[in-house]
Amino acid sequence: MTHKREKVPKSCKKYLITSDGFYTDSANTFREKLQKQFEIHMPQFALYRDKDNKNYAGLALEFISVCKQFSSVQSFLHQHVELALKLQATGVHLTSTQFEEIENAKSLGLEVIISTHTHEEVLKAQTLGADYVAYSPIFASPNKGGPKGVEDLKALLQKCEIKVFALGGIVESRHVEMVEEAGAYGFASIRYFYS
Repeated sequence: MTHKREKVPKSCKKYLITSDGFYTDSANTFREKLQKQFEIHMPQFALYRDKDNKNYAGLALEFISVCKQFSSVQSFLHQHVELALKLQATGVHLTSTQFEEIENAKSLGLEVIISTHTHEEVLKAQTLGADYVAYSPIFASPNKGGPKGVEDLKALLQKCEIKVFALGGIVESRHVEMVEEAGAYGFASIRYFYS
């Protein structure tokens, strides 16, 4: 599946999320695939996400190294506040069970994105000082429950001020256009960035 960059609205920020299935856990293959996707899609944000990798720290170092080759890419690690600080990532992407970590991460100088699934969680993240939220699932996505839809996203954006990345089922340019028109700060995806 290929995507034409010119179809992505220029005002909608791109947040690339890795997956172990596509990028693998081999350091060389990981670097090569990540570099290729950055060159094709030029995301502004990237997240190294691999919940089961016992060598997460090792590949996180590779991930941040690749991100630093692209001055426009901000690097985020998944869940691990101290590791993000140690490896000098831009920030950390917290899960929806880690609200208590927001203040600590911010005090360490990290930018914070947190996963949210309800309007109440988004407003809580805003109150606690997170920089961004990922709100999902907007469209149908495997094993993520029923989609919230674009109208729900619009309703959320009318009541919050925090920057919102739409997430979930965004695999085509038309999905990106829909969330951009709704007013989202950006979109986050795994599969959209497979080429």
